[in-house]
Amino acid sequence: MSNNIEIHVISNGKLSLNEFAEKATIIDPYVSYFHIREKERSAKELVEGVKLLVHAGIPLSKIIINDRVDVAVAMKTVGVQLAYHSLATQQVQSTFPKLRVGQSVHSIEEAQEAERAGADYVLFGHIFPSKSKPDLQPRGTGVLKEMTELINIPVIALGGIDPNNVNEIVDSGANGFAIMSGILEAEEPLSMIKSYVNRGNKE
Repeated sequence: MSNNIEIHVISNGKLSLNEFAEKATIIDPYVSYFHIREKERSAKELVEGVKLLVHAGIPLSKIIINDRVDVAVAMKTVGVQLAYHSLATQQVQSTFPKLRVGQSVHSIEEAQEAERAGADYVLFGHIFPSKSKPDLQPRGTGVLKEMTELINIPVIALGGIDPNNVNEIVDSGANGFAIMSGILEAEEPLSMIKSYVNRGNKE
């Protein structure tokens, strides 16, 4: 896999933040960014989650907070991942210019809008069938490829990505991919992350 391909690992809300930090330590050398995505947790708990990651050796330059701009700013993490219900991308970008701002999108139009608003990258999914969204039709690599050709900011693919289809993501022109259960629920996280990296490499 090209060194330019980013791997984002996103917390799944099932593990304790301590368990997430423990797994992060194991796979850290292969991961570009760790996202704390915990919709049910308070700001205080998220702050504790950042501290656990840092204590486990994960630098702030690799930690992204989902939605909670206040926590990202307070803890000086590298970035924040915004959803449709979050503060506006443009507002966050102009107020906190040092933050790396990602926008979650579900269509090419939303991606183009995010680019215009100043997002540093978009997170797009779900690409393949996903256990977490069994009732939603996957968007597929065709739309992903079209998106990467139409916008100039990085596109990170999400949803149902495993070592067997990671090559399709790379071939679609995505700048990286995000994984949750594929890594966090694996019996051997280190072996699994290596499989993602190795399968993504061209023969």
